[in-house]
Amino acid sequence: MSLFLIIDILGTIAFAVSGALTAMKKRMDVFGIFIIAFVTAVGGGTLRDLLIDANITWMRNLTFVYVITVAVVLAIIFRRKLGYVRRSLFLFDTIGIALYTIVGVEKGIAADFPPIICVALGTMSACFGGVIRDILCNEIPVIFRKNIYATACIVGGVAYFLLLKTTLSSDIIVIISGSVVITIRLLAVTFNWSLPSIYRKSELAED
Repeated sequence: MSLFLIIDILGTIAFAVSGALTAMKKRMDVFGIFIIAFVTAVGGGTLRDLLIDANITWMRNLTFVYVITVAVVLAIIFRRKLGYVRRSLFLFDTIGIALYTIVGVEKGIAADFPPIICVALGTMSACFGGVIRDILCNEIPVIFRKNIYATACIVGGVAYFLLLKTTLSSDIIVIISGSVVITIRLLAVTFNWSLPSIYRKSELAED
């Protein structure tokens, strides 16, 4: 099993659990939990594959469907063991965006797209499953708030291409790039980093 496939599966697990936790937080039934977990896990990747005219991965390889199913069942069974749902949701979501950023970038490279498009594909892979999840759960998607989210994916994707110019092995480049995404996201939440707001305080107060 290649490192690329392992990363893809791990990202699928992380996002499936993230989606399941969100659905359980909304008190959905088992069907709703599975649907939210599924679209969270494969939504970004499906959109990416459609744009680059590639085979949709989960439709060709049923391993991903089985992985999502098992992840949802385990999330339901061990939901109390996960403890603080918000903290667990944040953890799995952060791991998911890091892994899917790398998957998207590598798919873009394999399709021979320019670096900027590869970074965009990585960001899309990482973020749009969460966007669909939040919309279906009647929440404002995280990517559209002022939190550092998509920015972390962009920086991680850029780091990937910069590291390609070094003599580091591909495995090390993947690990470092993913760690960059996770680190930026963790620091942003810990220190309350956010993108500059275009609104004045008076305008925010009116809302």
